[in-house]
Amino acid sequence: MKNKIEIYRRELNMTQQDLAEKVKVSRQTIISLEKGRYNPSILLAHHIARVFQKNIEQVFIFEEEGNEQ
Repeated sequence: MKNKIEIYRRELNMTQQDLAEKVKVSRQTIISLEKGRYNPSILLAHHIARVFQKNIEQVFIFEEEGNEQ
């Protein structure tokens, strides 16, 4: 899953540590999210989106895994 965390975080002049503290996770979690190595729980995604005053869909881009039938 792709995301715009880094883009929105930089728009607000926030560090990774600032965002981590606001959503109560480690800075390493924010780094992993920004690099796409970790998909957040729905609760964490909601908290991150609220910090940016965005909808979850504006922050996280859900991609279909193909048209398996």
